[in-house]
Amino acid sequence: MSGPAGTASSAVRLAAETWESLFRSQVAVMRKLQSGPAFKTLPVKEYDVLFTLSRCPSGQLRLNEINDKVLLSQSSLSRLVDRLEKRGLVERTTAPDDGRGVLLALTEAGSELQKSIGREHVRDIATLVAPALTADEQRELLRLTEKLRASVAGH
Repeated sequence: MSGPAGTASSAVRLAAETWESLFRSQVAVMRKLQSGPAFKTLPVKEYDVLFTLSRCPSGQLRLNEINDKVLLSQSSLSRLVDRLEKRGLVERTTAPDDGRGVLLALTEAGSELQKSIGREHVRDIATLVAPALTADEQRELLRLTEKLRASVAGH
C-alpha cells in the first residue's frame, strides 16, 4: 500500500540516489582529469586557486573570497597560497580600503601557467565528456546543474 508516507520516502530515496550519482560521476571525472597530463606541472587544488583568480574581474580577491569558491579549509588554503607565492605564481598586496586586509592576485607567471594548464584541461574534459554525452545532453546537464546550484544558493 502506497500512501503519502510511501511517496515521501520515494522522493527522499530518489533525491539521495540522484545526488550520489552526480557526486560519484564528478569524482570519477576528476580522478581521470587529475591523472592526466594537464596536472603534471601543478596539482589541481593549486590550479583551482589560479583559475579562481583568473576569473575575477578585478584580478584580486581576499583569501576568504577565494575560500568561498574552492573546496579547501581556510588553513589548507593559507598554506597552499604560501606555496603559490613562493613559486612566484601569486602575490599579496594590502587592500587599499583596509590596511589589515590582504588581496591576492596572479603574477604574470601565474597567469601564463593558468592559461597553459587551462587549455590542456579543457581539451582533456572534452575528450572525456564528448564521447559520453551528445551536445544536447551536455546542454541539458548544464541546465540541470545550474538549476540545482541556483536553488541551493537561494536557501
